[in-house]
Amino acid sequence: MAQGTVQVTHTGTSRWRRRTGEYASLTAALEAAADGDILTVAPGTYRENLVVDRAVTLLGQEGAAGSVRIAPPEGVPLAVRASAQVQGLHIEGQDAAVPAVLVEDGTPELTGLRIVTRSAAGIEVRGGGRPTVRACTVDNPAGVGIAVVDGGGGIFEECEVIAAGQSGVAVRGGGRPRLDRCRVHHAAGAGLSVTGDHSSLEALGCEIYEINGSGVQIASRAAAVLTDCAVHRVTGNGVTLDTDAVLTLADCRVHDVPENAVDLRSRSVLTLTRSEVARFGRNGLSVWDPGTRVDAHRCEIHDGTGDYPAVWVSDGATAVLEGCRVHDVPDALCVLDRGSRADVVDSDLSQVRNIAVSVSGGATAELDDCRISGAGRGAWFRDHGSGGTLANCTIDAAQTGVIVTKGADPLIERTTVTSPTEAGFYVSAGGRGTFQGCRVTGSEGYGFHIIDGCRSTLRKCRTERCARGGFEFAQAGADGEGAVVEECSSDESTQLGSPAAATAPPAPATQTAGLLGGVPSPRSTTPAAPESAPETRPADTVLADLDALVGLASVKREVRALTDMIEVGRRRQEAGLKAASVRRHLVFTGSPGTGKTTVARLYGEILAALGVLDRGHLVEVSRVDLVGEHIGSTAIRTQEAFDRARGGVLFIDEAYALSPEDSGRDFGREAIDTLVKLMEDHREAVVVIVAGYTTEMERFLSVNPGVASRFSRTITFSDYDPDELLRIVEQQADEHEYRLGPGTGEALHKYFTALPKGPAFGNGRTARQTFEAMVERHAGRVAQLSAPGTEELTLLYPEDLPALP
Repeated sequence: MAQGTVQVTHTGTSRWRRRTGEYASLTAALEAAADGDILTVAPGTYRENLVVDRAVTLLGQEGAAGSVRIAPPEGVPLAVRASAQVQGLHIEGQDAAVPAVLVEDGTPELTGLRIVTRSAAGIEVRGGGRPTVRACTVDNPAGVGIAVVDGGGGIFEECEVIAAGQSGVAVRGGGRPRLDRCRVHHAAGAGLSVTGDHSSLEALGCEIYEINGSGVQIASRAAAVLTDCAVHRVTGNGVTLDTDAVLTLADCRVHDVPENAVDLRSRSVLTLTRSEVARFGRNGLSVWDPGTRVDAHRCEIHDGTGDYPAVWVSDGATAVLEGCRVHDVPDALCVLDRGSRADVVDSDLSQVRNIAVSVSGGATAELDDCRISGAGRGAWFRDHGSGGTLANCTIDAAQTGVIVTKGADPLIERTTVTSPTEAGFYVSAGGRGTFQGCRVTGSEGYGFHIIDGCRSTLRKCRTERCARGGFEFAQAGADGEGAVVEECSSDESTQLGSPAAATAPPAPATQTAGLLGGVPSPRSTTPAAPESAPETRPADTVLADLDALVGLASVKREVRALTDMIEVGRRRQEAGLKAASVRRHLVFTGSPGTGKTTVARLYGEILAALGVLDRGHLVEVSRVDLVGEHIGSTAIRTQEAFDRARGGVLFIDEAYALSPEDSGRDFGREAIDTLVKLMEDHREAVVVIVAGYTTEMERFLSVNPGVASRFSRTITFSDYDPDELLRIVEQQADEHEYRLGPGTGEALHKYFTALPKGPAFGNGRTARQTFEAMVERHAGRVAQLSAPGTEELTLLYPEDLPALP
């Protein structure tokens, strides 16, 4: 029953037929109303499910916002099936299975609605519904903000999704809405989500921010056009395209994104015009898979905050950049994998910390009339099958202008390199390349430096003011062939017709490697000093440190048995005998704080002392360090971690997190598969230790058939008992020049005996935290003394113990 009354003005064909009426409920008023009637709703709360199926006008009376509340206990609060006008209502829904406002037919106008609900959707448009929705707000922390589905459409003007438990705006099943100057924020899913055949969305002047996921997500053959929109402050990608998605961004801004600003794959197509991409944690543009393509025109990509290329093109994808600016990034453009291609025209790549253009894996890059400045390396064609063209380009103030290595064969035409600190053009390791009409000026090293007998071709090239010489060539290779030089000249001589004898190349400048790695060092006539290896302690010394650890008796026995096997095997080999194969990769199981990381570090040192590992250092990683957000990135992260651990131990803590029980399409399995292959291909380079809770690690070992076979030895770390925890506190006290006063040891033993041993119990970590808490309480007690003596400053008493949790 309503708290107020509903006044209906009935309109007729003449003034004599006009009449008014009052109804006790909205339902009764709607049943009595005819097309064109006006229903004015008095303030109050109406526990009714309204169905508007006539072309009426439904008005909340003027007054305080939310004075007319439509709040039924279940079902759809407001369903519109006609070209009606609804204005000034406050809608509340409680049914998670249905929307709060449902538009199923007609072209209604909804104005000034305030929807605060916990429904499947705040507003849902379906079927023949084509509403015009103006100045409405949706606060729906349980479901979708606005859903347009099953062929629905409509225009949303100056609307706001304040919160959504799923996507802010979801379009599927052929929905086709238009958003004009709308705001979508604080959504738990994508800000805008468009999926499915014939689904599309047009957005003009909209802002998407504070999203727990991707800002914009287009997938499964859907399409969208965004103009003058901003996407920022999201936790996932700014924009994600997948599976034949099509998106046009014009005059848009995507910024302050922790992942990829724009990520597209699986034959998706993006057109980007006059748009800005800034402050992204991974790639600005990440383009994957055959048939995937991005066309960027007059765009600016800048300020990458991570260690990733601004534009990443791989797995056969294509990127076209025309009139673009890429600046203040770790790497500007990375193209890799056969079939991948990048065409860059009339663009500027500047202030690049590492490499402006990197081409590898058989990829192709075509740069025409481009300007590269302030880069560590200008362009690097890395390996066999990789190539392309640099034409009419300039490269200024780079360490090296163009690098060609490992069989790569680009065409470099009419390209000028000015003021390089190492060399203008550098070719090594079987690189090829054709250089026509190129020029180097003001090099601090050589102009052209061709080594290793590489078969490059130089035509009509010129060098000027190169400190170490204009052209430097190595002697011909073993087959008698080397560089071909035609009509080249230098300010040192009138013309150069044949390669000169090899002399010392320039020493490379120090540079951070970044994601793409450093340039291979040019050859030197004087042998370089070997990299100093970390000091290796004798195995007995390291084993003594292991023995000094509190408890862990079974662990110590296992480690000693392993080291004995390795040592005896080494001696048998020296005696010309066969040595038993020892599986060095280990599984550590047990609770946190039982010394797994410490033992792993000592194990690496022992293997280095025995000559099994080169360095014995420890690289500790977990799921977050290995698993990326899309296919391919996980393999890269895992490879990087493995490479950092070469010569030492890769320690994977909580390894079971790589294979969650409800994994679905989780990329942790990709990390496991990559790791298994790396362990097989480089079995002597790295020792891998996986660690975690006992039960969870048993499940982990069953995920991949190759995992259990490579981890044939499991070492279990038992929880510390009260005596061992007491010894840890005593060690901590001795190390920090404290002593346990009378009765403190007994109090600590009782404390550790009574301490709950639940999931939060940290074993050795708990003992150390207990000591730190005692020191803090001791300081508070002693600070009150005017002139404390040595005993007062060092003795810990039972009252310094913290309270039991």
